Amino acid sequence: MRKPVTSDLSVGDFAKRAGVPVSTIHYYEAEGLIESWRTPANHRRYDRRELRRVAIVRVAQSVGIPLSEIRTVLERLPRGRAISADQWANAAEPWKDALTERIALLTRLRDQMGFCIGCGCLSLESCPLYNPDDSLGAQGDGPRRWTGRKRERSEIK
Repeated sequence: MRKPVTSDLSVGDFAKRAGVPVSTIHYYEAEGLIESWRTPANHRRYDRRELRRVAIVRVAQSVGIPLSEIRTVLERLPRGRAISADQWANAAEPWKDALTERIALLTRLRDQMGFCIGCGCLSLESCPLYNPDDSLGAQGDGPRRWTGRKRERSEIK
């Protein structure tokens, strides 16, 4: 059991401050993303500093980062004290490339949404403009124009 601190919150107050349902708080705790401690009366209490962890989880989830990757980053951060900007920058470094790639993909999706789905097929009226003679079809199926992934001939079946 952790030592109680004056800044602790009940699960209801913690959930309200975090802007999520109590069930979400319980789920995050079960997944090892946040921690609580119990009072002598067996009431769950949360250190106010755990709110930052919930904020990190919520933001990361909103951009599609899986909980397993979020947990890995949170494990790099200290417990029981405030997280410094340097600690957060170091812990979140692995997300930088993935987020940059995702931003590029979403930008291409936004810019091409009305013209071509980028799959290499000739099913859309405008595809001959973007994929003359189905040149992308030789690379196999899939949205290569958006994802930027070019398949090797050995991958094409």
